[in-house]
Amino acid sequence: MRQKFHNIHADLIDRCLEGDASAQRQLYTSYSRAMFNICYRITNDHSDAEDVLQEAFVSAFRNLSSYQGEATFGAWLKRIVINKSINFLKKKRVDLEELTPENEVIEEEDTKQDECTVQKVKEAIEQLPDGYRVVFSLYMLEGYDHGEISHILGITESTSKSQYNRAKNKIRLLLKQQSL
Repeated sequence: MRQKFHNIHADLIDRCLEGDASAQRQLYTSYSRAMFNICYRITNDHSDAEDVLQEAFVSAFRNLSSYQGEATFGAWLKRIVINKSINFLKKKRVDLEELTPENEVIEEEDTKQDECTVQKVKEAIEQLPDGYRVVFSLYMLEGYDHGEISHILGITESTSKSQYNRAKNKIRLLLKQQSL
């Protein structure tokens, strides 16, 4: 049986379920900055991140009754934010495929350049020691924060942060060596 988490926002969530707009505003204020950062890291555009964030909160409030407390509220909300951000990128990619033939040629050339860079970064990530790679992937690619990573891996939050920083430095070094 899954252990339910003590939710520090249980009262706010109950009030939101009753339609209390001020409770919704408080939850939004508590989480919007961190969730915006996730949206921005995924979309890589300030305006798009704001749009995705709003969609995610609307969806969260509409589906709040489905929150069962099997994870922290922040983790539940983060999953919604990540899914909305990924869906946004998928939708945007479809729009790019509908460009005119002249524009597609330019996009293909730019994409090849980007794929080369992405490939180098992927290779650098693959060269990381296991601990560095796991923390880096969970943080940067999966969107977990250091508190969640520490819980998942059974390490301290400071260990997660130091592993992440060491991974970033190692990737920079590997990329620099590749470009020489």
